[in-house]
Parts: sequence; structure tokens; C-alpha cells
Amino acid sequence: MGLLDGRVAIVTGAAHGIGREHALLLAEQGARVVVNDVEAEPLAEVVEACGGVAHTGSIADWDNAKTLVQQAVDSFGRLDVVVNNAGILRDSFLASTEESQFDAVIAVHLKGHFAVMHHAAAYWKAESKAGRQPNGAIINTSSISGTTMPNPGQTVYGAAKAGIAAMTLVAAMEMERYGVRVNAIAPIARTRLTLATPGMGAMFAAEVPDGEFDAFDPANIAPVVAYLASEKCPFTGKVFTVQGGAISLLEGWRTVGNVESDGPWDAAELGEKLAVWA
Repeated sequence: MGLLDGRVAIVTGAAHGIGREHALLLAEQGARVVVNDVEAEPLAEVVEACGGVAHTGSIADWDNAKTLVQQAVDSFGRLDVVVNNAGILRDSFLASTEESQFDAVIAVHLKGHFAVMHHAAAYWKAESKAGRQPNGAIINTSSISGTTMPNPGQTVYGAAKAGIAAMTLVAAMEMERYGVRVNAIAPIARTRLTLATPGMGAMFAAEVPDGEFDAFDPANIAPVVAYLASEKCPFTGKVFTVQGGAISLLEGWRTVGNVESDGPWDAAELGEKLAVWA
């Protein structure tokens, strides 16, 4: 028996790389999978390999995200898992970034994650209200650029990915009442996006000698997603980095020091107070 027998899952950005590996392993573990991407031809190859169904189009489109959720329900009678993986890069330094680049990255990453989560949440809420308590799971995709390792040239991408991590924590609080867990991963793997990342592409492109473990193989990420998608997983509201054979649990902004005053701050004297953090 597979870890995900009987589960119905959506995987966005599933035509290549990490998303493709997610779809293949989820299907191998018994899930029925609806795969989404904007590229129809490679997506069809994934469908053939995993036995799922295809949904083509951008999840940044609100109505398209709704049809994706509905297609899962129409095709397989239910929805249990959402894996938000779709993403793009439009890297540039802050002073050179164009509005169109900003809009595209925020749309696909932040709005796209939210749109699919919204329509899935509405479905699960209705199921819960009807007495059919879900055991649902959402797995979002953040990034080390938005959590632990900000990268020059990725101001917008990092902001979008940090937003996804924050959105995950809030959604976990909201969805618990409906029987749905929400977690996020920050994967480190060789993909078209990481190969195009300034300052990092050469590292991911380095050849791996035959017989050695390929720590950047995108297939290394999928087992974590499969576990988070399973009914056995107890976690919600967590963000994990995943690379090769290593998994780390992340925590976000936290207080690391404190200064206080008995009255209003004096701007001229504030430097002395804050010098302990310099």
C-alpha cells in the first residue's frame, strides 16, 4: 500500500523539475494527481508518466485557479492535497527592476499560491460544514531567498517567497478548524530557476561523478512533500528547508534584543541605546 492511497492531489508547476518529481512520486505512492502548468506539451508527458489529468494555464489567474480545484473534484470526486510549486524568475537588481518584472513575479508566486489555496479552502470549508470533515494538506513552496539566505538580484522574488512563508503560517491557523494542515518547504535543488540564479547557477550545474549522491537532484525534494501530504503527518504551520539528505526546520522573525525608555525617545540619543546591536 502507498502512503497516499486514495488521496487526490493538485501539483502546480508540474511540467518540469521539482514539480514534475512531486507529481511522479505522489502518484507512485497511490495518489490521483491533477497536474498544472502553462506548458502543455511537457505537462502531457508528466500525465502519461503518472496517470493523472492535466490542467493548463496560469494559477495567477483567479478563475483559472478555481477551475483547477474544480477539475480535481470533477475528475476524482474530492480534493485532499494541494502542492503549490509554480514559480518564475525575473531577476534584476533593485534600481533596474521594471514594473512588469515585479508584477509577473508577485502574480505567479504570491497571488498564484493564494488563489489556489483560496479556492481549495472554500471547497474544504464547504465539506466541513456539510459534515464531511476533510483531512487535507497544503504544501507551499517558499525559498531560501525569502527565508535564510537573501540573494542579490532577487528583491522581488525573495519578497514573494517570504510572503508565501508568512501566508503559510496564517493559513495554518485558519484552516485547522476545517481539518486542513498547511506547511511550506524551501527547496534547494537543480532546476531551470536555480540554474539561472545569479551567483548560484555554476554550483547547481557542477557535474556529479558517477556513483556519488547528487544532493541537488530535484527528486530529493519529493519524499518530504509526499510525507507532508499524507494523513499520517502531524505538522502544520511549519517551514522546512530541504536539500539532498538534509531537512531543517525554520523559524521566522523573532525578538533577539530589547531596549526600553521611561518616556519618549530622543532621536539624538537613540544611537547610544542601539549601539549594542551595531
